[in-house]
Amino acid sequence: MDAVYLVIPAYNEEANIENVISSWYPIVEKIGGESRLVIIDDGSRDRTYELMQKAVKDRPLFLPLTKMNEGHGATVLYGYRYALEHCPDYIFQTDSDGQTIPEEFWDFWEQRGQYDMLIGHRNKREDGLSRIFVTRVLGIVIRLCFHARVTDANTPFRLMKSETLKEQIGLIPKGFNLSNVLISVIYAKKKLKVKYIPITFRPRQGGTNSINLKKIFGIGLQAVRDFREINRTLQKN
Repeated sequence: MDAVYLVIPAYNEEANIENVISSWYPIVEKIGGESRLVIIDDGSRDRTYELMQKAVKDRPLFLPLTKMNEGHGATVLYGYRYALEHCPDYIFQTDSDGQTIPEEFWDFWEQRGQYDMLIGHRNKREDGLSRIFVTRVLGIVIRLCFHARVTDANTPFRLMKSETLKEQIGLIPKGFNLSNVLISVIYAKKKLKVKYIPITFRPRQGGTNSINLKKIFGIGLQAVRDFREINRTLQKN
């Protein structure tokens, strides 16, 4: 029986975390076996990790982790590496803001054996024009830096074969801010089997977003510099 590790980063999500756990835990419970829900607290300053610890008491397949604050991308990468150490067949990643819908996971799971990665395509987004603009600009930057076309590079709804991810994860610098973007680019450049599936993408369900446009702009400028160096590495591999 195939096993999956659901990886979810969380930072200052006390308004959402209990609902997120309640919504996603039934996925691993239904699949069973060695499947686990892994939520990584990224050094939150609120009660996120405290609530996670309470939730684990009656959920044996839930693994609450905590670490120092490093940012979303680094925390996602931390979660992937943690999952790979435990050798599940698949790794799934989503976020802790309640924007994605657990029921849409099953369409991905049914097709898991046919692709190296299945990614949600946020073709109908409800998270604001500024976020849509950022995604479009990111697509342009990817084409300029990597000469690759990626439908929706940073979607927090992706199911990956662990075997394939393990082969490629070494190309991602430790603590990289846009780790999911880079994974999407690597798979595209190497012509691995990827499919985009439309998903629902709701507004944030509670709390406030920790990344504002000013931070996004700063991350973007650094990403352009990093992308050029990483592209040189990819061309050698």
